[in-house]
Amino acid sequence: MDEDAGTPDPAERNRAAGPRHTWAGLPWPVRTAVTWSACLVVVIAALWLLGKIAVLLAPLAVALAGTLFLTALLDPVLLRLRRLRVPAALAALLSVLLLLGVLVGVGALVWNLTASQFGELSQQLDQGLERSRDFVTSSLPVTDEQLDRQIEQIRKGLSGSAPDPVAGARTAAEVAGSLLLGLVLLFFLLKDGRSMWHWVLRRMTGPRRDLTAEAGRAGWRTLGAYSRGTMIIAAIDALGIGLALVLLRVPLALPLALITFLGGFVPIIGATVAGAVAVLVALAANGPTTALLTLAAVIAVQQIEGNLLEPLVMKRQVQLHPAVILVVVTAGTLVAGIAGAFVSVPIAAVTWRVLDTVQRHRAALPG
Repeated sequence: MDEDAGTPDPAERNRAAGPRHTWAGLPWPVRTAVTWSACLVVVIAALWLLGKIAVLLAPLAVALAGTLFLTALLDPVLLRLRRLRVPAALAALLSVLLLLGVLVGVGALVWNLTASQFGELSQQLDQGLERSRDFVTSSLPVTDEQLDRQIEQIRKGLSGSAPDPVAGARTAAEVAGSLLLGLVLLFFLLKDGRSMWHWVLRRMTGPRRDLTAEAGRAGWRTLGAYSRGTMIIAAIDALGIGLALVLLRVPLALPLALITFLGGFVPIIGATVAGAVAVLVALAANGPTTALLTLAAVIAVQQIEGNLLEPLVMKRQVQLHPAVILVVVTAGTLVAGIAGAFVSVPIAAVTWRVLDTVQRHRAALPG
């Protein structure tokens, strides 16, 4: 009787081990699919949560990302000043003032050189639009009435999608606050960024400290290489396209070159949009022949940039597939507009470099 009392009931034993036996009895493809599906659900949920947080804190996130980008860009200037024994606070202030001086100087130069062209451009645009209208109606099966109807629909759509004045004022206030916050953070990161990083490392011990230090150095090198390389490539693009516009006598060549320079900081999409703007201005002002020549010049400059300059300048610091760049830029634009498009690629490049460094470090560990 005691043996019967000490023996577990078979039904209870089957119930207790049922889920484990059921899982072990499943074919390995099913178990693998279930495991990966569960991991995918967790990753998607985490990304969704991060996306919601990023949307709520988009101005702050964009300001932080842009500040880190500018800090990496100005870091060589700061180091040169520090080698000249300039105090840290003064070196950081001079670096920020240099950035502001370049931005204000370029803006003033562009305005002074092109302000007189706007009146002439208005007349050229009117004439160019008339020539473009005649070209469309004579080359395509489109009548004047159909073209007028389409133009009117586009005009109504643009007027209907105009931003609300209150929302526009709120957006302007957010942009101004983000710019001010970015300048203040830029000064403090230039002044105390390295001491902040050393403070973080001192709070860690053992292998984790070495891994964090290595990943941080790799990420910072990638961000510095991306910021300086992108600026060089954007400047060369702007110089090449601007020279072509000057030779083709396209009005407002300098502002269009500046747009090309700014568009160079948004890979693939920025250069395409800037080139399209230049071609449209050439079409409206000088007709289809100049527009085709402008298009050929834009394509030639972008091909030289993509196949020669970018591999030479960037080397292997930023390893992102063009498809990944397109997805990242689109996601950044959806989250934070133009500012998100600017900062999305460097964030992705640094994140990839850090993760790659961590993986390599773990793979090198014994056992």
